[in-house]
Amino acid sequence: VEKIEEQLASLRIAKRSTLSEEPAYLLDIDVSKPAQSESSHFVAVSCSNKSIRVYNRETLNFLREYSGRPGILNGVRFAHTCDSVLFSACSDGTVKCWDIRLATQKAVQIFSGYPSNVFISFDINCSDVIICAGTEKVEKDAFLVFWDARGITNCASATKEPLGVYSESHNDDITKICFHTVEPNLVVSGSTDGLVNVFNINKDNEDDALISTCNSDSSVSFIGWSGTDYKQVYCMTHDEGFCWWDIAQLDTEEPITLLRVRDVRDAVCVENNSLHYLVGGLYHEKADKLFLVGGTSTGNIHLISCGTDGLRLAGTLCGGHSATVRSFCWNLTDESLLTGGEDAQLLLWKPGAVERSLAKKASMKIASSVQKRVRVHSSSLKSRKK
Repeated sequence: VEKIEEQLASLRIAKRSTLSEEPAYLLDIDVSKPAQSESSHFVAVSCSNKSIRVYNRETLNFLREYSGRPGILNGVRFAHTCDSVLFSACSDGTVKCWDIRLATQKAVQIFSGYPSNVFISFDINCSDVIICAGTEKVEKDAFLVFWDARGITNCASATKEPLGVYSESHNDDITKICFHTVEPNLVVSGSTDGLVNVFNINKDNEDDALISTCNSDSSVSFIGWSGTDYKQVYCMTHDEGFCWWDIAQLDTEEPITLLRVRDVRDAVCVENNSLHYLVGGLYHEKADKLFLVGGTSTGNIHLISCGTDGLRLAGTLCGGHSATVRSFCWNLTDESLLTGGEDAQLLLWKPGAVERSLAKKASMKIASSVQKRVRVHSSSLKSRKK
């Protein structure tokens, strides 16, 4: 584990994307899965100006942009079996599929929800068969909507209707959805109602599908799978709390809670109390170790090691971003890290790398027209206003 922490602490900036003409917050990052070769080729970023940008994974050279979306983007995901197929969810009630090899602004497939759906989270399962998106609460309902994702390439521009919905398990905005890493039928969802639900979607109805409900006692901002065979689920909350559960203990007498921290900012010893927010988590498979990613408003990135005995600082990455970091993507293959922030910069960090470009850029912090939706680290949540 110490070796892994040394490796993480040795991450240095290898590449930095050039700033676009219209700077925007970088909200979500995904890299293409290395389906045909050893390395992934593409990085996709969703931006606060409602655009998706695609870059070369190694050089961070800009390749293309999908702009002019009718709504706010909430996530980008590459397919697992084809590295040129990209999905995005939108507040206009659609999940769109793009083929980044095509020089077109048109989606090759549109998955449409029901009329009142505003999608704020989504994921696609590891076999690329099922897409699931989570909605904002409308009146008393919040939905998980499912589609069959097969046949993307041979029915271009067709609009697909949902397979069905789950409507009983959450009673507020569904902020995160995360399919299991290797089990295509398992999915976990998190909501501003504080619940983290694990489903087996092979079951006939929602009641039977719900395997486990864990309560974070706060609005969920991030969820993920961890542990050997990915039998653990963890979440972060909008008030910077952390919960970690072992789903393998469900049918035993053992408690399923591995760790619960009400405020990570108070629990981790960082110089000058400079841990301002959490961004997400990354499970390091080789080391069987879960790390949290947090940061400061000036762009420093903290890597926090998780154990059942508590949290501690594993390392800090400085000198990259000049404002809040919003997104990251960890690459297991080459131990590299991609980060994006409110300074409109996309950075590639590699162990022991040397940056050849200019010194750290001046702050590009910008006002965003969609700040009310994308300001994930705000404490003035709807649930608190009631």
